[in-house]
Amino acid sequence: YQHIRDLREDHDLTQQQLAQLLSISQTTYSRYESGTLDIPSSSLIALAEFYRTSVDYLLGLTNRKAPYR
Repeated sequence: YQHIRDLREDHDLTQQQLAQLLSISQTTYSRYESGTLDIPSSSLIALAEFYRTSVDYLLGLTNRKAPYR
């Protein structure tokens, strides 16, 4: 889940700020970034909408940041 971390850092956000956006703990968000915990689809969708990208990009299935039409 390197793209999720990269996007957060590119936007100068902390894990705590993203955790608040998703209504989860910072520890849970940290586990998402490290890949030790699977990200629920609702959180993936929220992150994709927040960053204006695709879920595929967040999951590393594509390197194209642009969202689908």
